[in-house]
Amino acid sequence: MFEERFSKWLKWENRDSATGIRYPGIYVCSVSSQDISGNKFSWIPEIIYIGMTNSVSGLKGRLKQFDNTIIGKTGHGGADRVRYKHQDYEELVDKLFVAVAPFECDVKSNQPDDLRIMGEVAKFEYDCFAHFVHLFGELPEFNNKKQSPKYSLTIGRGISS
Repeated sequence: MFEERFSKWLKWENRDSATGIRYPGIYVCSVSSQDISGNKFSWIPEIIYIGMTNSVSGLKGRLKQFDNTIIGKTGHGGADRVRYKHQDYEELVDKLFVAVAPFECDVKSNQPDDLRIMGEVAKFEYDCFAHFVHLFGELPEFNNKKQSPKYSLTIGRGISS
């Protein structure tokens, strides 16, 4: 059920080529020393983050916020946690991959069908969390807010933990 909903794994630099990238949806990021681009999506222990968006800018906009944050700007809490551990952008993106599950709808609409689809996006994110925890016993590393500090609240402020 989950695997079929996602695109194949893409190298981070190719994220904008994903089908449906302008729609809301779920995205899954992994860090792998092996090139998994082009591989069918599967739940792997290298998954570091599961995220979602119902934004007008769609998955493309949210992934851009993620990218901006791992570069050193702000705007994405999960990416801020990633940056705490992976402070070298070039080194990180060389092994960063993403898969997306777009949900086609009009996020500016108040029509019942579009609102229901946006609700499905939020539910699917939690279903993905639950499935990951079922498989691996814990949330992806950077979804775990208690164990994964933010760069901007530690190193970014001159505080190390």
